[in-house]
Amino acid sequence: MTPPQIDFANVSKSYGNSGVVLQGLDLKIQKGEFVTLIGPSGCGKSTVLKLIAGLTSPTQGTINVDGMAPKVARETVSFIFQDATLLPWRPVEENVGLGLELDGFNKAERREKTAALLRLVGLEHVAKFYPRELSGGMKMRVSIARALATSPKLLLMDEPFAALDEMSRDRLNEELLRLKAEQGWTGVFVTHSVEEAVFLSSEVIVLTTHPGRIHKVFAIDLPFPRTAALRETPDFGALVAKVSHILRGAIAQ
Repeated sequence: MTPPQIDFANVSKSYGNSGVVLQGLDLKIQKGEFVTLIGPSGCGKSTVLKLIAGLTSPTQGTINVDGMAPKVARETVSFIFQDATLLPWRPVEENVGLGLELDGFNKAERREKTAALLRLVGLEHVAKFYPRELSGGMKMRVSIARALATSPKLLLMDEPFAALDEMSRDRLNEELLRLKAEQGWTGVFVTHSVEEAVFLSSEVIVLTTHPGRIHKVFAIDLPFPRTAALRETPDFGALVAKVSHILRGAIAQ
């Protein structure tokens, strides 16, 4: 049996006066999956991402990413935050190429790769624009392109579309799945939207309220590729209703 790409064994996390944020997490994510974490505010969803990325360490238990400690595996991981966090003094192409620049790629190599990534996310026409000239959705697409520039094996996303209107968020969900199909990375996503979780995921993990524990792991048995039309189907609506019911149970605990 193929070992999981991400493996949590009895992981707990405490933060000083805040007490226990996560408790006793056993979690396995296989290569190529798209897994979404949902749960009430404060249940530790973002902390799970930080643990995977090696940005913080567990208080108890062990974590392996590609068979390594998270801090060792960090070079194969990219993180997309809720805010696009673009550098305002750099044009789009230089924001996308930032990681390549830090990795020592020369200017010609950076230009070639950033141009390909901007084509991939449909933003080649704004390569010379500055962040202040972009819409919220365009900024997030730049952020995605920047995250993909270093060819990650694992993409972590912490509510990246939360600030966008529903139409922009739906469109970027579709774009994200297209990019995953083309590039083959594993995705771990955090959201408060059940519809978004169901649309994107091969698996949804519902966490309980503080301290965060796994309440339910829910397989999303919908075919890929997923298009906008899927949202209008009875099967999609039924899964959204089921996951919403499970989430209400987690909140009530």
